This record gives sequence, C-alpha cells and structure tokens, in this order.
Amino acid sequence: MNRKYDNFKHILIQNAVPIVFLLVSAFAIPISQFSGTYLVQEMLVRLSRNSFLVLSLLIPIMAGMGLNFGMVLGAMAGQIGLIFITDWNVVGIYGMVLAAIISTPLAILLGWLCGLILNRARGREMVTSFILGFFMNGVYQLVVLYGFGSVVPVASQKMVLSRGFGIRNVTNLEGVRKCLDNLLPVSVAGVEIPVATFLIIGLFCLFVLWFRKTKLGQDMRAVGQDLDVARDAGIPVERTRLISIVISTVLACYGQIIFLQNIGTMNTYNSHEQAGMFAIASLLVGGSTVSKASIFNVFLGVVLFHLMFVVSPMAGKYLIGEAQLGEYFRVFVSYGIISLALVLHAWRRQKEKDRTRRSLRGLQAE
Repeated sequence: MNRKYDNFKHILIQNAVPIVFLLVSAFAIPISQFSGTYLVQEMLVRLSRNSFLVLSLLIPIMAGMGLNFGMVLGAMAGQIGLIFITDWNVVGIYGMVLAAIISTPLAILLGWLCGLILNRARGREMVTSFILGFFMNGVYQLVVLYGFGSVVPVASQKMVLSRGFGIRNVTNLEGVRKCLDNLLPVSVAGVEIPVATFLIIGLFCLFVLWFRKTKLGQDMRAVGQDLDVARDAGIPVERTRLISIVISTVLACYGQIIFLQNIGTMNTYNSHEQAGMFAIASLLVGGSTVSKASIFNVFLGVVLFHLMFVVSPMAGKYLIGEAQLGEYFRVFVSYGIISLALVLHAWRRQKEKDRTRRSLRGLQAE
C-alpha cells in the first residue's frame, strides 16, 4: 500500500506543472465562453506556429546543457534573412527558403560562438545563455538600426527610417505571409489545417528520433548523463556540447522564420525577445525538466500554454469584468512558470534522492 502511494505521489510530483495548467484551463474555458471550433482552430494555428521553435530546445537538453536561452541568437539570424528577402521582394515559398539559406551561415556562426562561451561556463549554461542573449540583442540592434542603409545597402525606401538608414520598427512580411501554411490547405468542419507546416514539423520530429540513435546523438546523451564518464569513454565532450548548441541555434533560426511567416509582420527590434521565453515556458508547461524533455512534452506544452493565453483574457473579463487582468496573468504565467519549473526541478531531484535512499534501505532490510 505504501509503495502504491509512493508511486502515485511520484507521478504527481513529476507532472505537477501540466496538472496545474490542465486544472486552470478546465476552470477558465467555460468562463471564457469560446466555442469548441474556435479553440480547436486557435490551437492548430499556434501548434503550427510555435512547435518548431520549441522542438529546437530538445537537443541541448539531451546534451546536458539545460534550457537554451541562447536560441534567441538563431531567431535574430532568421530575422536578418527575412529583412533581406523583404528588401529584394522575393515572395512566396521561394522567399521563405531564401531567407533560411541566408540565415543559416549566420546562425551557425552565432551558435558556434555561443557554444564556445557555454563550454567555458560549465554548470551555469542557462544563466550564461540568458545573459548572452541580452548582449547579442545589443549587437543585433546596432546592426539593424545603424548598419542597414549605411553599410548594408537597402533598396526599398519603405523599409528604411526617414533619416536614411536603419530599418523601421515594423517590417511587413506580406510577401511570405502564410506561404507555408497555405501551401497545402485542408479544411475540416470549418477548421483550417496547415498541412504543409505540420508535415515540416513531423519531419523534424522524425529527425529528432533518428538523431538520438546516431553516434553523435548517443554521445550527447552520454555527455548529458555524466561529463567525466563520457570523457573517460573517449567522447570529445566540448566538441559534442558545441555541436548541440549549433544545431539548436540553426533550428531556432528556421523556427523563427516559420513563426513569422504565420504572423505576416515582424517587430524588427523585439520579435526575437519573446521567442526564447515563450518556447521555454511552453516546454516546461508540457512537463519537461531542465535535464529531460521529449517530443510529447513539446506538443502538450504548446497546447496547454497557448490555451491559457487564448482563454485567460476573456475569462478575466467575464469573471471580474477586466480583460486586462487576463493580459497581466499571461505575462505572469510566461515568466513565473520558468521560475516555478526551476524550483520544482530542484525539489524533484531532492525527492528522487530520498526515494532512491528509501528503496535502498528497503533492499537492505530484506
């Protein structure tokens, strides 16, 4: 009986965050008065828009580098590519592919620099990548605000600030807006399904499953479990960790392009800032930890996190009379869930140690 209770308690501890979000969503959905069709449509849109970005976080976690806040570097690279193709007026799926081609070398360079720095900050990767994101944001702002139009020629005057250089605050991506989402449009019972986008996401999931079985994937898992043991086994630890960050940064670059083609406009100076925070929050809401995450966690987290985003303003309006309260709650959730997940991670580790210790005592008693 005690063992069953212990196992049940263990399951609750492991899935505390998803359970809380399920309960809050179950309470908020009826109050928000949204129809089922509307909610299904919104969740499909947000799954297609955000899943690729969140999936890009899995490989660094597998390599034991925690939550890669440095994924914003990849998002910046993707936005640079979108600025170029908008200026050159390359539209449709060709424009999107060209943006990815332009962004890839820059994302590789930024990922390589990020990996080098994180290798020197072993054990403090998450904090370091978070601060590195702030630093590179300053470099990005400098390039976009002063470099474009002065050093880098910009043909379209509509994109340039009135002073003659620097990109405007909002970049219109009408040329590539929903070009991937509408490539294979399917409608079921009035619900639009972006099949092409989900096919890309599905291929990415297959890539992750295949990658885990490769030699490099096995090396990353070994490094994630124990650095010293992996080094003794002849695995190049620093190189493996660096490759994981490079791959994550490049994938985040592609994810940001997919995200922005769905939106159709780009906040030139701020869009990338939200990418990392919301992607990490979504992954944590799905039940992942700093050291363990799966594809299931990605999709569950995106649905639960964004379901909360959709229903909370209207639930706040009907419950209290203030929709703005729901907006405040969304911001609180996006930042608070990361803090909560990190606290729960430390708590879970302590509980796991206690559980292991009790089981060992039981074996010794037998």
